[in-house]
Amino acid sequence: MQKDWNLIATIQGNKHSLQDEKDLDALIKYIGDAKIVMLGEASHGTHEYYTGRALISRRLIEEKGFNFIAVEGDWPPCYQLNRFIKNYVGRQKDIQEILRVFDRWPTWMWANWEVAAFSWWLHQYNLNHVPLKRIGFYGLDVYSLWESLQAIIDYLEKEDPEAVNVAKQAIRCFEPYFNKEDGQKYAWATHLVPKSCENQVVDLLQAIRTQLPCYVTDIEARLSIEQNAWVVANAERYYRAMIKPGPGSWNIRDQHMMKTLNRLLQFYGKEAKAIVWEHNTHIGDARFTDMREDQMFNIGQLAREQYGDQAVKLVGFGSYQGTVMAGRSWGAKQEIMQVPAARQGSWEKLLHNISPNNFYLLMDEIRDSFGSDTVYDYRAIGVVYHPEREHYGNYIPSQIANRYDAFIYYDETQALHPIKHEKKLTKMPETYPWNF
Repeated sequence: MQKDWNLIATIQGNKHSLQDEKDLDALIKYIGDAKIVMLGEASHGTHEYYTGRALISRRLIEEKGFNFIAVEGDWPPCYQLNRFIKNYVGRQKDIQEILRVFDRWPTWMWANWEVAAFSWWLHQYNLNHVPLKRIGFYGLDVYSLWESLQAIIDYLEKEDPEAVNVAKQAIRCFEPYFNKEDGQKYAWATHLVPKSCENQVVDLLQAIRTQLPCYVTDIEARLSIEQNAWVVANAERYYRAMIKPGPGSWNIRDQHMMKTLNRLLQFYGKEAKAIVWEHNTHIGDARFTDMREDQMFNIGQLAREQYGDQAVKLVGFGSYQGTVMAGRSWGAKQEIMQVPAARQGSWEKLLHNISPNNFYLLMDEIRDSFGSDTVYDYRAIGVVYHPEREHYGNYIPSQIANRYDAFIYYDETQALHPIKHEKKLTKMPETYPWNF
């Protein structure tokens, strides 16, 4: 108990107010010369997490020279958004229309007005910079097996008609038991009858990597076709692993995301700097949660291990109560749900008791006040959510001081604002600015 009181006093004396943009000065200074900054979220459906990350990202781009943003999204639709943001010739100029490419559930994760506003800012920012200095936006995830296969075929039909047969062999292998919404049918088929499409996928990846230097196209399109081949290869492994017990599928996914991040850093050059947007469960170092006991790792841990603690800054987000956009089952209708007050003994309850205002913490300033193995339960909400069950789940035991380098706390948050695909608005709603 004495240690708790010491920690409370330390947080009270070292918390940084979060009322306007200037309040972020200490965080930006703390980030310093980091190569990778990962910005988390405690849910996939909270307005403040998206707008907060956007504002921090803007300052990192303008003041620290960061080159691109990589998110917990699929490569094909994020790449189409990237082409708009980077002002490639022939790109559609209607941001609402662009975001319609995010058509797989949960669409609200990226087809929302918070992303629209930030994407438009990036688009305008890039207008004032030469192509090599423009900020990119990319998806790190592994789910888009079918979409990536189709993107490969569409590309090869124009650039390499002879190689397209290899891609079509792969797609024919998957066709009997795969659709773009769900890879579990393929997973169960390979589980019951041990015949997979692995060989076809390996052949496709090898063919593309061999021919890549010969393709006459812009360099970023070559990056995209190779990445789609890697998505296909790793998604095939992921779906085969997902029905088996253990950490296999989770680790395949986060390893894929880390390798994708490395390819992007290599693409942008030796001095490249990256901003990553993902859920806290991915960016908060897994070694300081119960994930470690289950032999699971994540991209935050992998980045620290590869680049070192000074080069990587992990920023967690959380809130005490509010509303969130989520569904009650996979594929269910999106709805605004109440997020109840955080439970007793949790990290969020501790911060609420300290102050009902928004603030952030820099762990170097408070770490010594934590016990060497102090653990707090810490809330995590996914795209599927049941508020009535929250106090029996949704919390991850975490050594907060070591899991993150900084933590941003909102006392009350609201659901983000999805773009409804069936309804087109003539202009972006003015009520959804990307600010605090």
